[in-house]
Amino acid sequence: MSKIPVAEGIFPWPSEEPVLLGSRCTNCGNHMFPVQDGCPKCMSDEQETVELATKGTLWSWTVQAFPPKAPPYQGPVGDDFRPYGVGYVELPDQVRVEARLTEADPEKLEIGMELELVFDSLGTDDDGNEVVTYAFAPVEEVAS
Repeated sequence: MSKIPVAEGIFPWPSEEPVLLGSRCTNCGNHMFPVQDGCPKCMSDEQETVELATKGTLWSWTVQAFPPKAPPYQGPVGDDFRPYGVGYVELPDQVRVEARLTEADPEKLEIGMELELVFDSLGTDDDGNEVVTYAFAPVEEVAS
């Protein structure tokens, strides 16, 4: 069984170390995720692809308690579905990224907590490949 990314261009693949790919406007310095062709801030079409910070703070969050609409959702459904956290993670001096969270317990999530980027398995595709996406985990969880 191979590991494959959930989508091309979101993070370098294959890779042992998770990092997100974004854009930086060479005209105004605005950062965007995912990679964009144009800047929504100054309307310039001069962008460069950059690696985004791998640590940030939780800006806002919720718990996804039911399977989202598929497509694009590719995770488990029915009895196999498990609620998961989703939130906006503020990457310092860059951008807020919407992401899965590895934690889904509301008692363990707090706005402003430090999070770190990790790879997360969504399950397997029809060919038996493990589908990998990105997520953010509490720093204490990554350290242990």
